[in-house]
Amino acid sequence: MKKILVTTDFSAASKSAIRYAINWSSAQKLKLVFTYVHFIPDIPGQNESVQQSYLKQALKVENLRLKTWISDIYDELNILPEKISTLVLDGVDATLSLLEYSKNNPSYDCICISTRGAGKLKKHLGTNTGNLITHSSTPVMVVPSEYKGTDFSKILFATDMTNFDAEVNKVIGFAKPLEAKIEMVHYTWPDETLLNETLITAPFKKNFKFGIEFHYEKNDAVHSFINRIESLIAEKKPSVVVMFTNQERTFFQKLFLSSKSEELSFKTKIPLLVYKK
Repeated sequence: MKKILVTTDFSAASKSAIRYAINWSSAQKLKLVFTYVHFIPDIPGQNESVQQSYLKQALKVENLRLKTWISDIYDELNILPEKISTLVLDGVDATLSLLEYSKNNPSYDCICISTRGAGKLKKHLGTNTGNLITHSSTPVMVVPSEYKGTDFSKILFATDMTNFDAEVNKVIGFAKPLEAKIEMVHYTWPDETLLNETLITAPFKKNFKFGIEFHYEKNDAVHSFINRIESLIAEKKPSVVVMFTNQERTFFQKLFLSSKSEELSFKTKIPLLVYKK
């Protein structure tokens, strides 16, 4: 990854994504673009020329506010930035604006956003973070609002073994510049055919020298996937969890069956990187 779109709404909770992105950029050379979505209403009764002039000035004011906000966070971290790149988008809905912008600007490798979790109502209606995870073609890094860690040494990759080679190579692409170890886990069912764990990792070890392991965990009918992955996170203590999400579900699947990565984003206590399958 080389270019990251880092989101904020000027809330204290959104600082976690900014801090994380700055620390990430210190561990790996990245271009960070800090962005804020702000709705600028039209002036009633004015012509197009006046409206455009007003919009341009309003965006300029908000951009200055954003640059000052980001500069203050750099100061809090005692990090001197080479340059602060900021972007203010005019839009009513933050998620739709970010999705449209990232779609039209495919040079971004990731969207970094903070999450405060969600209650039952928000889980049903959707949050900015959840909606990005389930709709964005650009990978999304979800950072819990209380997270203040700076470690990038271990990555936990939860896989369903579908399109495995392509997904592992994406995880390696993320881990390699950070020199981070990768631990892969697959939850199995009793009748599932299992491959040798050593053979699974062998093809990838040639091009990845920082440590890569694979192991199986048993599924059961009592504990949900989220419960099991949370227990594994507590045991392994990874720096980042990586998952892939299927965005091609039907309307009824989206209504009644939540995305596992979206569900985990509501509860995670460490950063979660989600790729589109």
